[in-house]
Amino acid sequence: MKGKFTTCMALVLSLGIASGTAVQSLAAQDTPTAPVPSTLSIGDAARIAARNSAPAQGARIRVTEAEARVRQSRADMLPALNASASQFTRTLNTASFGFSLPGLNPNGQIIGPFHVLDARGSVEAPLFNFSAFARYRAAGAAVKASSAAATVASEQAGSQAALAYIQALRAEDDLRARGEDSVLAADLVNVAQAQLDAGTGIALDVTRAQAQLASTRAGLINSRAARDRTLIALARALNVPARTPLVLTDSLGSMDTTAVTTDEAAATERALRNRPDLLQAEARIAAAQQAVSAIRAEYLPTVSLIANDGVNGLSVHHMLNTYEYGLQISVPVLDGLRRSGRIQEEQGLVREAQVQQQDIRQQAAADVSTAILDLHAAEQQVQATREQLRLAEQEVSQARERFRAGVAGNADVITALLGLTTARTSVIDAQTNFQTARVALARAQGVVTTLP
Repeated sequence: MKGKFTTCMALVLSLGIASGTAVQSLAAQDTPTAPVPSTLSIGDAARIAARNSAPAQGARIRVTEAEARVRQSRADMLPALNASASQFTRTLNTASFGFSLPGLNPNGQIIGPFHVLDARGSVEAPLFNFSAFARYRAAGAAVKASSAAATVASEQAGSQAALAYIQALRAEDDLRARGEDSVLAADLVNVAQAQLDAGTGIALDVTRAQAQLASTRAGLINSRAARDRTLIALARALNVPARTPLVLTDSLGSMDTTAVTTDEAAATERALRNRPDLLQAEARIAAAQQAVSAIRAEYLPTVSLIANDGVNGLSVHHMLNTYEYGLQISVPVLDGLRRSGRIQEEQGLVREAQVQQQDIRQQAAADVSTAILDLHAAEQQVQATREQLRLAEQEVSQARERFRAGVAGNADVITALLGLTTARTSVIDAQTNFQTARVALARAQGVVTTLP
């Protein structure tokens, strides 16, 4: 019998280890990631990052952990069934009985050893456990708080990816502008060389043109490297391999504001309704309040049904049934004021969450106002810089005509080219500011992942 019992225990332990390994294996699995489409809009980037980023994935895993704690707390309200089997050898001192038995030494003597076998099952079913129910509800509130935190992490990841997308667009436009500068500089060299060959120009003009061409080519090289770095940064924000091909479909010069409202009152109301950090604060308040209720419920009595039934005896061939049934009532009396201290602590967390909620509401309104202000200012700045660019292009054209006609040297052309480069950069910066303000307004309202 002892050998069989040892074998059973070994089997149980092996099953436990195997199941534990299986749970660890499941927990170690990566959460699925969103694929990257062949073409990518700014909204696509925000949504992919919201799904793929490590902080967002970690937050979703914490939601799963919170859901598991709900199942654990629910177990306190369900029956618990246990089965046991034991074999042991025992000796007894008769003096430990507390009274003398006929035929035995009154000072005590050892009897045994004898073998005892026992096999039984037990069940404990809670009938009224208000504390367990309150803990179950508190765990459910904690799941909502974790879900809100996951949404916050996703929104932040989406915002970072959208900004990285804008920087990639800026780098593309800057590379295109530097390419146009190089074309103009190369044309200036050809004209200067042609005039020198025809005897109507001077060598100084050729040297100046070549120096300008070398400068623009250096700028082109730096711009190309900067473009590649922004694409790597965008891939990192999307949590995909650094050299993943990314085809950006949006344009930095697009002034579309249909995705987000620019009416401040409507935008503020939308922010107070949708911002994930505000929803997270509300969920934290609810979770802390439920925790207070759960602790207070511990003062209430619990009623449980207890049953124990099995057989035992000195040998397998002579086992007798023994059982125990009953109703158990537990009434907490005094715990050294520990519960009152825990309630006070949780109430402090409630007040702290309420203060944070109010602060976030005010921050949301401020973020909306600032983003709309920046959006309008950037839109006006784009219009002003486009006019600056038009005039710079006109100046370059006029200076080139004078140079081709031989009525002026190319110093004026080079000066005009420098002004054109500055104007192109100003337009790119203004458009970047506009798109950044557009993302900031969407983030202020908590709708970055809904961008088109």
